[in-house]
Amino acid sequence: MRMDPTAKIRELNDAFRTALAGRGRIFVTAGIAAMSPDYQVEIMRRVHGFTAFSPDNDPYAEHDFGSFEYGGKTIFWKVDCYDRDLNFGSPDPSDEAVTTRVLTVMLAEEY
Repeated sequence: MRMDPTAKIRELNDAFRTALAGRGRIFVTAGIAAMSPDYQVEIMRRVHGFTAFSPDNDPYAEHDFGSFEYGGKTIFWKVDCYDRDLNFGSPDPSDEAVTTRVLTVMLAEEY
């Protein structure tokens, strides 16, 4: 029996964000890249360990967005699902065979 598509998307998003499991890429914005290496490590540790999902920040229950405060800044992270060639959105984000996940970490002010 096939898993509920939303549950599968959530599972795949969490696996990529927390353990870099599956096909994907990670990007940080210029604001994150300009921070000290210690700050960058701590920010990524918090992204990987994020569990504060709620209906406000996760209305579709896909675990594809989060935010937190660190070093006096608001940090956003977002998982987007693209086709394998990164040209278009994924035709089915619940199918890892046709999806490349992209995790972007940014300062809220860069959004």
